[in-house]
Amino acid sequence: MVSERPRLQGRHRVAAFLYAGMAVVSLVLGAIYLFRDSFMPYHAAALGKDWGELGPATQTLLKALMEVAAAGWLALGALVLLLVAFPIRRGERWARLAAPAALLLFYVPTLLATLSVLHETPGSPPWRFNVVACLCAVVGLVLDAPWRSATKTARENA
Repeated sequence: MVSERPRLQGRHRVAAFLYAGMAVVSLVLGAIYLFRDSFMPYHAAALGKDWGELGPATQTLLKALMEVAAAGWLALGALVLLLVAFPIRRGERWARLAAPAALLLFYVPTLLATLSVLHETPGSPPWRFNVVACLCAVVGLVLDAPWRSATKTARENA
């Protein structure tokens, strides 16, 4: 007996691949920020101080903020991977809207924060990745086009 599992086709598959790729990158970034013992090099440049020059209270605060950022990346990555693996794979419209929405809800404010650090401090944060993440979400959304009717999409894939 052949399994009748739904399979994503064409543009929907590319969109799911973009979402899954951004989810994996988010999980990696979350793990990096969660398991670091000190802040990132661009944080040191932004503050004009190395980690060891900071007082214990400041170190604790900055480490806690990094852990909160890590939690955001980890939650986003897990959510988007689950959306791609189950409801998006089944073609559920709500999930095809939710994945890019979740990515944009996280990465647009993150982009704005990194641009603020870039323009207001000597630090050089990795803002370009946030632009790529936002573009992947928008390109995936446009390619997937979940607002289109299911009948029209079925005709195009036939």
